[in-house]
Amino acid sequence: MSILIIDDFQEQRDLLHTILHSAGFGPLLPVATAQEGLQHLGVGKKGKVTSVVDLVLMDLEMPEIDGLEACRRIRGEDRLQGLPIIVITAHTAAEDIQSAYTAGATDYIRKPVIPAELIARTANALSLKQEIDARKIREQELLERTNELDHAFEQITALHGTVHICAKCKRVKADGPHWQRIEDYLRRQARSRVTEAVCDSCLDQAYPHLKQAR
Repeated sequence: MSILIIDDFQEQRDLLHTILHSAGFGPLLPVATAQEGLQHLGVGKKGKVTSVVDLVLMDLEMPEIDGLEACRRIRGEDRLQGLPIIVITAHTAAEDIQSAYTAGATDYIRKPVIPAELIARTANALSLKQEIDARKIREQELLERTNELDHAFEQITALHGTVHICAKCKRVKADGPHWQRIEDYLRRQARSRVTEAVCDSCLDQAYPHLKQAR
């Protein structure tokens, strides 16, 4: 699963890359500015975005666009609402952490980074992303199934509309001016196999000799 690393210090990017690569994570995508990171995520772009990122590790103190503003812009995209963002900061006062969560971060890591903590929080965030993706797939499948059932219900409901049957010949006029045999109507509407037979009452009246022969 791909991890986007956003930090303006080369040493910090190299450190995060080394720790995560050694732990088996990847692919890893390090960039030097928040603007580069936002471009990679396709923030603000129209149309389909092909880049796939499963986790963002982001420094808070960066020139031009800081980590808080970058979080807010990412959360402004509907398609990125479920993307985990871990901010990396030396400011761990309660108000600083609250500001990060308010901006859209899902977790934070203190500087200087402790390798074991980075690995654990990264693994947790990626597990969360997998659960979110799986839920979206299930929701899409459920939506498609619901649409199929709605369509089937509409077809069934159509069969319960007004059907005109001739009182004498029992032909059917369901739509249009044409009358058709009820057998043909059932074959077309119900899409079922229709067989012809003679009920006992009709057999007694029309073919009494057949009854005697049974």
